[in-house]
Amino acid sequence: MTSPSTLRSGALSLASSVVIGVASAGPAYSITATLGLVVAAVGLQSPIIVVLAFIPMLLVAIGYRDLNAVEPDPGTTFVWATRAFGPFTGWMSGWAIVVSDLLVMASLAQISSQYTFHLFGAHGIGADATNPWVLLLGIVYLVVMTAIAVYGIDVSARLQSWLLTVEFGMLVVFSVVALVRVGIGNAPEGAHMPEWSWFNPFEIGSFSDFVTAMLLMVFIYWGWDSAVAVNQETVDPRHTPGRAAVLSTVTLVALYLLVTVAGQAFVGAGTEGLGLANPDHVDDVLGALGNAVFGAGPVGSVLVHLLFLMVLTSAAASTQTTILPTARATYSMALHHALPAAFGRIHPRFRTPVFSTIVFGAVSVVLYVGLNFASGGRLIAEAVTAIGISIGLYYGLTGLSCAWLYRDRFASSPRDFVMKGVLPALGGFALLFAAGWTAVTSWFSAIFVLGVGTLLLGIPIYLVLARMMPPFFRGEVLARQLPEPTEQIIEADAPAAEAESPTHG
Repeated sequence: MTSPSTLRSGALSLASSVVIGVASAGPAYSITATLGLVVAAVGLQSPIIVVLAFIPMLLVAIGYRDLNAVEPDPGTTFVWATRAFGPFTGWMSGWAIVVSDLLVMASLAQISSQYTFHLFGAHGIGADATNPWVLLLGIVYLVVMTAIAVYGIDVSARLQSWLLTVEFGMLVVFSVVALVRVGIGNAPEGAHMPEWSWFNPFEIGSFSDFVTAMLLMVFIYWGWDSAVAVNQETVDPRHTPGRAAVLSTVTLVALYLLVTVAGQAFVGAGTEGLGLANPDHVDDVLGALGNAVFGAGPVGSVLVHLLFLMVLTSAAASTQTTILPTARATYSMALHHALPAAFGRIHPRFRTPVFSTIVFGAVSVVLYVGLNFASGGRLIAEAVTAIGISIGLYYGLTGLSCAWLYRDRFASSPRDFVMKGVLPALGGFALLFAAGWTAVTSWFSAIFVLGVGTLLLGIPIYLVLARMMPPFFRGEVLARQLPEPTEQIIEADAPAAEAESPTHG
């Protein structure tokens, strides 16, 4: 019988894990909020960006799979980067997970709220992102989703299955209808049949535009690692989460490619009218195209409302699945004595990290309110771009950690050299480069302040904690090597130090 001080083991199947991984990416929300920005950067070459950005995602997912196969810890990158590169790098990786998830929560809450008003015909309220009613309902969404995350991982998974069914179904219907209308010549000005030239990366205007689009696309893919963060609540925790991560990325690339090609074929990549790069709707392309794709008749009206419901459920689902991995990352950090012990507290009945979950939900509400009133709410949109910096950091470090921790096997196993070394490292370097490029090119802008500034805030927190609770920060808790493969669940009363002798970082 599992101890009440641990998470609820065996609650998630492979299918449930894939659902959480895909739902965490919030496909409809991510597309409507970001696809227009990708098109604005690279024009008609957006489909090749979908494919190219998938490659480092898949390579890093392989790294997640192979590291999780040995050590299924809910701290994921925090634990693995600590073992590979020492306490500072590991702790900052955990902080990057927290920062990226916090920054996106305001956008998720705002989109959920706006589309609720659109769904019920209150378009005047829904069109104003800073309307007090939008803010209030967004806060309600954050509170409700936090409560569901506390209530139980199995409840969360069932909710995600329903929400994701609506989301996937409507995205496919939207894409098919758009392509059919292009094929029969019943599409608006700017429409044209898909072309192979859209997949030529050498037609992108500049390298800077290419990197910008790649990092924006990384944000659209971001979230599949949630399947690994809930590893200790999964059936076969050493294998199921890794498989779910890889399956999630493959599922997402197929869906994103379909929607991108369909949307671009239907309205083009122009900056006027319905063009995807029109500044008037560059951050809400699905909302802008709904009536054009489905028409104004009775059936079209129903489908448009289903489209609103789809974006709403996507943002709501992503809100809830963003809470899950962050709470489990801070839970793991507490159990490894890298955060105060309260973050490792488990609810005795629901067996979820109750303190970590509630704190994350509360801070999300405060940050949402603050960003809503700063710069007329524009900082919420800037935060979406800034998130790419912290995502690139912790995804990239995961890929490099995999290569470093498995390095002793490379001489005796060419397969391990490629699968556990070369591929994850290539994915990791690509994402770290993209994150660094964005940080440098956004120097002293709002994106820089939100992306780099929030990461730098972790340094003084690190230094304070290192004085308060030094064993982890001296390298005495997590050894600088992979442990023997285990499915053991870490517990709140587990000893801080491991049996093996650590190498100090």
